[in-house]
Amino acid sequence: MFLAVASLMAFSANIASAQEENAAPAATEQVAEDDAEPVVDLFAGSGEEVPLHQALKTKFIEGGAGFMSLIIICLILGMALAIERILYLAFSKTNTTKLLDAVEAALAEGGIEKAKEVCRNTRGPVASIFYQGLLRADQGVDVVEKTIVSYGGVQMSQMENGLSWIGLFISIAPSLGFLGTVIGMIQAFDAIQAAGDISPNVVAGGMKVALITTVGGLIVAMILQIFYNYIIAKIDALSIDMEDSSIRFVDTMVKYNKK
Repeated sequence: MFLAVASLMAFSANIASAQEENAAPAATEQVAEDDAEPVVDLFAGSGEEVPLHQALKTKFIEGGAGFMSLIIICLILGMALAIERILYLAFSKTNTTKLLDAVEAALAEGGIEKAKEVCRNTRGPVASIFYQGLLRADQGVDVVEKTIVSYGGVQMSQMENGLSWIGLFISIAPSLGFLGTVIGMIQAFDAIQAAGDISPNVVAGGMKVALITTVGGLIVAMILQIFYNYIIAKIDALSIDMEDSSIRFVDTMVKYNKK
């Protein structure tokens, strides 16, 4: 009996010793993890999220206020012209089927003058083209057709007004960025020459200016390019609508002259 109790006590002591030995490495690993946390936080930064506007402001200053200001001016002017064109094209959209029906009904009821009134009260380039054609209705269908073609070119020019400036800003924004890149590289080599040694700290300043200005110019060019292509697509759609409605208008005038 005494031997059994002694054996049981010895077995329990061995288990307790083993648990303490297993717990010691775990505690050591926990202490190591706790000690490693400041290293991770230090590597990741403060851990606080920087607001977007603050980050953009910081990069703007780091890229050089001179070139970055020119790039921002390109963005502002290009966006102003693009928004103006989009609004102009939106107001130029006309329900041509409804307009043609109204012109045909006006010709049947009150003649040319009634149709002119309908076109005057309708906005958009299509109504303007119809009105110019009606002004020369007494000179024959051939004259009306030539007038429509000529005035259609005038309306196309008005719709494309300002696109050349948007294209200029699309081209000049990345050019300014690349110019900032070249200047940043020159600054980096000047710093290397002054220091007499090639080190990351010496080169980093100029390289940062070079990369930030390039990124800024490319972003501005991509934004303006999207708006430019959207405007071109709207103009193409309006142009097709103008051509189709002009053909139908000439057919309407032919029917009116026969009557």
